[in-house]
Amino acid sequence: MDLRNIAIIAHVDHGKTTLVDVLLRQSGAFRENQQVAERAMDSNDLERERGITILAKCTSVLWDGTRINIVDTPGHADFGGEVERILSMVDGVVVLVDAAEGPLPQTKFVVGKALKLGLRPIVVINKVDRPDARAHEVHDEVFDLFAALEASDEQLDFPTLFASGRNGWAAESLEAERVDMKPLFELIRNHVPAPKVAANKDDANFTMLVTTLEANPYLGRILTGRIETGTARANMPIKALSRDGKVIETGRISKLLAFRGLERVGVDEAEAGDIVAIAGLTKATVADTICDPAVETALPAQPIDPPTLAMTFSVNDSPLAGREGDKVTSRMIRDRLFREVEGNVALKVSETDGTDAYEVAGRGELQLGILIETMRREGFELSISRPRVLFQSDPITGQRQEPIEEVVIDVDEEFSGTVVQKISERKGDLVEMKPSGAGKTRLVFHVPSRGLIGYQSEFLTDTRGTGLMNRLFHGYAPYKGPIASRHTGVLISNGDGTAVAYALWNLEDRGPMMIEPGVPVYQGMIIGEHTRGNDLEVNVLKGKQLTNIRAAGKDEAVRLTNPIVMTLEKAMSYIADDELLEVTPKSIRLRKRHLDPNERKRAQKQAEAS
Repeated sequence: MDLRNIAIIAHVDHGKTTLVDVLLRQSGAFRENQQVAERAMDSNDLERERGITILAKCTSVLWDGTRINIVDTPGHADFGGEVERILSMVDGVVVLVDAAEGPLPQTKFVVGKALKLGLRPIVVINKVDRPDARAHEVHDEVFDLFAALEASDEQLDFPTLFASGRNGWAAESLEAERVDMKPLFELIRNHVPAPKVAANKDDANFTMLVTTLEANPYLGRILTGRIETGTARANMPIKALSRDGKVIETGRISKLLAFRGLERVGVDEAEAGDIVAIAGLTKATVADTICDPAVETALPAQPIDPPTLAMTFSVNDSPLAGREGDKVTSRMIRDRLFREVEGNVALKVSETDGTDAYEVAGRGELQLGILIETMRREGFELSISRPRVLFQSDPITGQRQEPIEEVVIDVDEEFSGTVVQKISERKGDLVEMKPSGAGKTRLVFHVPSRGLIGYQSEFLTDTRGTGLMNRLFHGYAPYKGPIASRHTGVLISNGDGTAVAYALWNLEDRGPMMIEPGVPVYQGMIIGEHTRGNDLEVNVLKGKQLTNIRAAGKDEAVRLTNPIVMTLEKAMSYIADDELLEVTPKSIRLRKRHLDPNERKRAQKQAEAS
């Protein structure tokens, strides 16, 4: 079989998954009457709801005698760990760029990784039918990006196609006939090299590097990767080697699966160069080598960039604990977190001094937010701390260093002054400022990661929802000093019970509420935002005193202002260091770390003394 292995890489929302849909349809992977969901590769519930790809996934199409294995990758920087390991099993990449937005940070991040591996790119400028498209300018920007990333002469001589994934066509120029995706299929076959295979296939022993992992209730652990050498056969004996060549376990291939369209099909054997999934092992994980028992050396694995943010996951100890979730013990939380780490190499979990708390480190707030959302849907109850950045020490000077992010912002010109001011308050440096067309300005900043915690909602308010912000880990730099966090205090309930509309109505002068009448509250729970900088304890349980004497005037109708709706990501970045987020399958509550007011004062005095 003539084989090609490619990955489709791009920034978030530039149309990768829609393009894969079209390639599957036009290659005949679906029957004419087959019902297929839009963005068929986004199989996860959270992916469908948010419209983003979270997990890298494989598919395969057969076009004109050539089998093309396609890997759909996430476009968000927080899931970059998924992309880094995928690149080791492909021989070429299709770089998808929006015809209006141009190359954005995640494009730069993934393309840089691909170029270092020596992969030859194909550039597809997508969405050229947008009214604000500027295809030729974007083509020049892509070339400049490749040059800045030190691409070789061969990589700089990349072929380009202009396309509309939604309308199902690609063409070599904007003037060419717009029919179907045939130009892209032909370019993949002619430009992407076939997998490199040992000259004498029969003598080579089977080896494969694991790049993704998933659990299946029937088959157990399923390990996906590309066969580097030899042939894999169902029921053959195999062993797993760690990166340093130590034997992890031995076993047999109980099931050998190949990708055919959206399905995985059992096959008897697969040859070098093909991407397959193997079942039968119980301990092997991502970056391990699966091989013939005679093999002694592990395959080299790509190192993964380190995590930059950490949060503490602990047992929910609020008065309302255990009412909505069925997984509430520290043992259950521990097992679930360590199970997640097995398949997600960009996450790190470590135990803390406390017996019921675990530190989870990842790439960003979104990655950690997706993990929390997944766990709450599985029935877990958790207490979550405010995200904090992970510092490093300079190996030579010993100076403390913090992670810096490159932030690319597209805003209307009238809001650019406000954005520059807000980011400079958060210790950000303006690197570049230029017009990006359609009355918008593109601003590029280098900002400490901790300065960006909680900025997203403020940014959307400042730009009236019209601004676009993209961020990417840039590197480590010397610590930039303290950054002011939230400017307002909070309103805290002083008792346990159910919130009353009359009490909330009387408290509206103090600040906007975060709860509605009838919601259960407890002492130490945050029920609103204080208009001033200090915290205030309030009574939300006090109802109107009723008598049997009729009033001369009509009672005032209690009309409440709509409360602030706290989403998971917004709440994570809103809480202060002395506060926690209580997450259950049905509720998200904000609370103080110490529920008792006397304990809070004691903790505050200790913090000030230290």
